[in-house]
Amino acid sequence: MTDHGTGRVVSATREIAAAPARIFELIADPAQQPRWDGNDNLAEAPAGQRVHAVGDVFTMTTTNGNVRENHVFEFEEGHRIAWKPAEPGKPTLGHVWRWELEELGPELTRVTHTYDWTDLTDEKRLPRARATTADKLRASLDRLATLAERP
Repeated sequence: MTDHGTGRVVSATREIAAAPARIFELIADPAQQPRWDGNDNLAEAPAGQRVHAVGDVFTMTTTNGNVRENHVFEFEEGHRIAWKPAEPGKPTLGHVWRWELEELGPELTRVTHTYDWTDLTDEKRLPRARATTADKLRASLDRLATLAERP
């Protein structure tokens, strides 16, 4: 687990005993995300929003009932996905969620999860951003591993 110096970019990495495609499917399908969210912030996402490309937008409802639009700006099937959250119909908020997968073998993948709030300026969101630590990212990785490693 690392904190990249500024305190505004945190990440966690772990190896998962599953193929990248299996892991990526759990990440790229927003309806699956509440199952592995280590921040316990995601309540639900409508089915049928599986991400396929840069420019896709998916919606998610948080545990406190807020709806977020997530704007995908990086995408490489099976390897990388990143999005920027926004309130519906508004500009993105200045933070990024990123997932990177590196195949180490047929059933072994190194997964890195990064939260970058370098550009977040909304004062009311800063406490929540500060609370998103590498430990919470690691919790997401651990939950993701539990799901992906099931036979």
